[in-house]
Amino acid sequence: MEHVRSNLAAVRERLAAAACASGRAPGDIRLIAVSKTFPAEAVRAAYDAGQRDFGENKVQEALQKQEQTPGLDVRWHLIGHLQSNKARRAATAFAAIHSIDSLDLLDRVDAAASESGATPEVFVQVDFAGETTKFGAPETDVDAIVRGASRCRAARLVGLMVLPPWSDDPEAARPYFRRLRELRDRLVSEGTDASLLARLSMGMSHDFEVAIQEGATDVRVGTAIFGRRERAT
Repeated sequence: MEHVRSNLAAVRERLAAAACASGRAPGDIRLIAVSKTFPAEAVRAAYDAGQRDFGENKVQEALQKQEQTPGLDVRWHLIGHLQSNKARRAATAFAAIHSIDSLDLLDRVDAAASESGATPEVFVQVDFAGETTKFGAPETDVDAIVRGASRCRAARLVGLMVLPPWSDDPEAARPYFRRLRELRDRLVSEGTDASLLARLSMGMSHDFEVAIQEGATDVRVGTAIFGRRERAT
């Protein structure tokens, strides 16, 4: 697992360079190490190198890793699609949920969090591309979801998230990152409390520098830290 430590250091250097080049403080950008499909040992290796925020795509996989890493002061982020029937488990298992895509799902997470005493951060995932293989709220629905967050008792809306269509060219993602920032700015200009949309979750291993240039506050980096994942057969 020594490669995890060296890769993490390289990613931090990239993040800092991108932030400074954009006139931003590196400390204002949260690095989420996406540990999905990697073993608990990889989480421990990154943790030993100072990493505290980890991202998982599936609730059950995250729960298993939590059981395998007792005593670690980790903030777990759900970055994959959340099915409504797993909202109760997710509300207590994750410090942050980046994939709220409907008002109903937000209400389910909030109700479960309120019952358990949890206070998860939540992001509204926005779908700009309309890809059938991905999830997210259409841009036309985002305003209603954001307004609905005002009645939450426990879940705390903190921002927006986007997952652009895949491309080898980092610049291909820029229009989506920029559009998310502009959507946030529009909502704030129309009266949404800026504190509810302070964070923008966008950018992955190959394009997080571009995301930072466009205002990302949370970048989700997996391959550049843990290595390439084996495709399921």
